[in-house]
Amino acid sequence: MKSKLKKLNLANQTSAKLETTIASLADRFLSYLRSECHLATNTVESYQRDLTHFQTWLAGRSPNKLKIDDLINYLVWLKDQRLAASSIARHIVSLRMFYKFLQLEAAITDNPAELLTTPKLWRRVPTVIHASLIDRFLTAPKKFDPLWQRDRAILELLYATGCRVSEVSDMLLANVFLEQGYCLAEGKGSKQRMVPLGQRAVEAIREYIKDSRAQLTLTKDPKQTPWLIVSRTGQRLRREAIWELVKRYALRAGIDPETSPHTLRHSFATHLLAGGADLRLIQEMLGHASIETTQIYTQVENSKLKRVHQQFHPRG
Repeated sequence: MKSKLKKLNLANQTSAKLETTIASLADRFLSYLRSECHLATNTVESYQRDLTHFQTWLAGRSPNKLKIDDLINYLVWLKDQRLAASSIARHIVSLRMFYKFLQLEAAITDNPAELLTTPKLWRRVPTVIHASLIDRFLTAPKKFDPLWQRDRAILELLYATGCRVSEVSDMLLANVFLEQGYCLAEGKGSKQRMVPLGQRAVEAIREYIKDSRAQLTLTKDPKQTPWLIVSRTGQRLRREAIWELVKRYALRAGIDPETSPHTLRHSFATHLLAGGADLRLIQEMLGHASIETTQIYTQVENSKLKRVHQQFHPRG
């Protein structure tokens, strides 16, 4: 009996030691991403969330003991957790980065994560709002809503620019040029790009700045409220709050309740492509580093191909 208890205690101690070691390695990895790779805070936080999932699945096992079959089982486990295909693809990237770091730290001898790829099957075709429903959605904020001008400006800005929700949340008032019809967005890796606004967005933002924003920042020092989009207290409106209001107005407009700020980004790109815009220009406006990322929208927008087929095919 004593022998069994001793073995059990030893196993528990070993498991606790492994978990501590993994947690320590994860902390060092995140520090490496910040200090050496100079990744943005949001990106580092994404890696942190992915590693938390990985640690949960490991359940005390050492990464050094895992084979490629184990990592594939981890991806299956993620799928069982009902993660989106795009999220699983991101987890693969996180694993590959983490294992490369472990190699640099001499914490592992073999790197099975090198064999993991992000094939197209992990990438789900983006969901978009049909062009005929866009106007109903963008005008969902009504005058009886307390901050309807701000909320309408947010929706117009998301759709007009295709900006990420974090880019809208972080956008500075000084970086919006209404007379010229442009705004300056700061994307991943602190890369800046100029994006056209469009007349409807310009009008919505101008009204918001003149009325709603002026009231929200009335008692604030302008230096303390540099953001374009502000909360009730005059502070930067968090991206989580933008997610919530997008879903609320989607529900009101009778749009898919799973609609998110990224749905508007997808819709922006898809509708431009349907109108005949060049894929390279769409890539530039979205701030994609690679054209391959932008090419997924060619799978979504096939209405133009259908029109050509109907017009020119003998049996169209």
